[in-house]
Amino acid sequence: MEDVFDEIYTIINISDVLEYQFCSRFIYFMHCLNIPQHEEKRFKVLKGREVHQNRQLTNKDYVRKKLHCVQKDSEVYLVSKTHHIKGIVDEVLFLDDGTAAPLEYKFAEYKEKLFSTHKYQLVMQAILIKDNYGKEVNKGYICYTRSNNLVKELEIKTCDFNKAFEIIEDILEIIEKGKYPKATKSANKCIDCCYRNICV
Repeated sequence: MEDVFDEIYTIINISDVLEYQFCSRFIYFMHCLNIPQHEEKRFKVLKGREVHQNRQLTNKDYVRKKLHCVQKDSEVYLVSKTHHIKGIVDEVLFLDDGTAAPLEYKFAEYKEKLFSTHKYQLVMQAILIKDNYGKEVNKGYICYTRSNNLVKELEIKTCDFNKAFEIIEDILEIIEKGKYPKATKSANKCIDCCYRNICV
């Protein structure tokens, strides 16, 4: 089914949204020039994958008890043809008020704030849940595994969904039109960038 969607529509990954937020030129280099990042060599990526693979061993029933979850689906691959996005949701939580919510695991410590990439990962997952389950989604959760599995709640508002749709449209324009976007305004992001030698 995924291949059929991709042949007819441009379907981006949630990870593309996160790369776009870091620097929109990542989308151009990856999708227009087909130059990979080789992210598999990065420690945090590897460790994060390990956390996702092993979390079932440590995550028993605490989510159900603390978050009023009556049912959950784990490792769910979802596609939204309507909104041109796909991805895996770590856990889709079905709450006792009839709504649903995504839960994402992060190999990270909570730093007293929610990063924009983390926020919009949840928002994109919320879009997928709404489109595939037909459930209202007005919140999401992140579990910070390096802060003793601290779970933080994020309220997802209409303005967050609208911003997410704008981001998707920008990414689609880069991919479909070969648009070369402006560089990030943060010079610090360029220091360790895998594309720094070809980014002009």
